[in-house]
Amino acid sequence: MNRDELKELGLNDEQIEAVMSSHGKTVNATKEDLSSAQTELESYKTQLAERDTQLEELGNKSQGNEELQSTIDALKEANNQAKTEHQKELEKTKLNYELDQSLILNKARNPKAVRALLDTETVKFDDEGKLIGLSEQLESLKETDSYLFAVETGSTPPPPPSHVPGAGSKTNPRSDVDPKEAGRQKALERHKKEED
Repeated sequence: MNRDELKELGLNDEQIEAVMSSHGKTVNATKEDLSSAQTELESYKTQLAERDTQLEELGNKSQGNEELQSTIDALKEANNQAKTEHQKELEKTKLNYELDQSLILNKARNPKAVRALLDTETVKFDDEGKLIGLSEQLESLKETDSYLFAVETGSTPPPPPSHVPGAGSKTNPRSDVDPKEAGRQKALERHKKEED
């Protein structure tokens, strides 16, 4: 979304500034969340690498001691399991983020409500990192529950009003009928109704 697109939609500079400000807050919050998640991820990767290195060194030093070796093997297995769980959690977070972004791009009025109607178990990433199984569900929802999605309107702004009250312009047509004559005609019409 940029200022030119908003101008094409017929928004004035003040409205564009308000939209960009609101959008900027959302984008900055999302960037902060992403940065935080990336930092946390790097921290976990570093911690796992350090633990693996320590376990390898400890394993090399404990050659011949079976009890210590079995403890090290158990710790290695626990580390691998924690690594796998962390990877699954990271993939789930990425999937949730991409799902939310897709709902926003599809103009869902309430992404949480739309998400509740989706079968998220069937939504997966393909080899290129794109979501599969979502577009079909969204199209089905748009047909059955269209009220959940914003309606796309034409990009042409409404025509300007032909008369603005108090503007001092004389665009309203003047009536050439004499007020006395108009009153007399109305009285005759009423008199005829009473006779019928």
